[in-house]
Amino acid sequence: MPENVGPRAHGGGGGRAKGTYQDRDKPSQIRFSNIAAGKAVADAIRTSLGPKGMDKMIQDAKGDVTITNDGATILKQMQVLHPAAKMLVELSKAQDIEAGDGTTSVVVIAGALLDACSRLLQKGIHPTIISESFQKALEKGIEVLTNMAQPVELSDRETLLNSATTSLNSKVVCQYSSLLSPMSVDAVMKVIDPSTASSVDLRDIKIVKKLGGTIDDCELVEGLVLTQKVANTGVTRVEKAKIGLIQFCLSAPKTDMDNQIVVSDYAQMDRVLREERAYILNLVKQIKKAGCNVLLIQKSILRDALSDLALHFLNKMKIMVVKDIEREDIEFICKTIGTKPVAHIDQFTPDMLGSAELAEEVNLNSSGKLIKITGCTNPGKTVTIVVRGSNKLVLEEAERSIHDALCVIRCLVKKRALIAGGGAPEIELALRLNEYARTLSGMDSYCVRAYGDALEVIPSTLAENAGLNPISTVTELRNRHAQGEKTAGINVRKGGISNILEELVVQPLLVSVSALTLATETVRSILKIDDVVSSV
Repeated sequence: MPENVGPRAHGGGGGRAKGTYQDRDKPSQIRFSNIAAGKAVADAIRTSLGPKGMDKMIQDAKGDVTITNDGATILKQMQVLHPAAKMLVELSKAQDIEAGDGTTSVVVIAGALLDACSRLLQKGIHPTIISESFQKALEKGIEVLTNMAQPVELSDRETLLNSATTSLNSKVVCQYSSLLSPMSVDAVMKVIDPSTASSVDLRDIKIVKKLGGTIDDCELVEGLVLTQKVANTGVTRVEKAKIGLIQFCLSAPKTDMDNQIVVSDYAQMDRVLREERAYILNLVKQIKKAGCNVLLIQKSILRDALSDLALHFLNKMKIMVVKDIEREDIEFICKTIGTKPVAHIDQFTPDMLGSAELAEEVNLNSSGKLIKITGCTNPGKTVTIVVRGSNKLVLEEAERSIHDALCVIRCLVKKRALIAGGGAPEIELALRLNEYARTLSGMDSYCVRAYGDALEVIPSTLAENAGLNPISTVTELRNRHAQGEKTAGINVRKGGISNILEELVVQPLLVSVSALTLATETVRSILKIDDVVSSV
């Protein structure tokens, strides 16, 4: 390793005292250590890239197993100790938040760029020059990608379906993409106004997981789906439902302090019970008076939210009761059915109720029950996706896959442009950046060329994971692009190179731009680090 790589460090007395580091050598060693850690993380998930990518089985401390090939999920659950490697985990998380898809690609690109950095550093190029050249290359790269993109209209359902299908093709549940893609597109289209929307709030799309059945049984419900059971078995179906949501308890009140009541004879005991009965009956009558026939009760940790006596009265009055509603679901429920949460019985009035055509408990052939509330009269823009799966692993992977597909549609709503998939944009970028490098002079030219070459890692990994020869495939791909075929990409199904747009392999422009920007930013910040100091 050449000694002139890093700048001379000032005041590094700690290193000299031990005699382990020479001062001028320390920054370069730190840099190479960081680069090696980053590359190790990228290599760990490289095999998960693309439709033929492998899955990872992750076991946590409790022994729970997760099977996935979603880059963000793998890295989140990996125990990464090195601080530079943690930056790549954060990078993947940032891509997940920004675009939702391309979480594996972004880490693989960052790994390839770090590899390019280490080669440039060994040639004695200063880290700041490399960093600035990478920024130039990134700006040029985004320009090339934007010119390649095709505009897309949200009314063009076919294109949206192709994007969602491309995202799902690399998942475990890819054989169900014909069912899950339309579901994802419909879900997003129902919660936004296509003409004015500039983003999608994915909190308006609730994904409910229910064990049992197969992925074929997944469905999109316009309305509300609750996994809780109906508390009173007598009433399981209510038409023309008036729905109330209460946050107080239907049980005998307790005093604020701990105290004891000593009852000396039966008459007093009867009086206590009679008072309790009258108190609860009064509450239930007020609920009935408001016209409520479906009652949702928030979970209470202080005492029973619903006593047996209250349940008995509610049953007599034919009011359907669902208890143990989680606090975080309250907002979604209110938005969906147009009800308002009631904190005290005095505020329980007809205008606080939501109304729906039907509230019923649905039996899922021998695998439990769900409560569906459909036909809301003034619905908010929300939908629920019910995900089914034969076991916990499939169920969780299906949920992650649907989330990725929803994110892809969200990207298209944010930035309405598409580019080809299958490694086509990366090869095109490499080619254009090489041309751009020839127009520059000095070190910049060298660094930009290295940046372009690093991007070829995506098509090369796609080919490798699909069992093709990476060298001959990438060479052929480069040749096709040099002849002007901008949309030529790797067709992993047929095991060759074809026009990827004809194969309907497309991805949102935002995914690629975001991956390139975030990966470059992370690599530049790793490159700028020349010392690691641990604070006590």
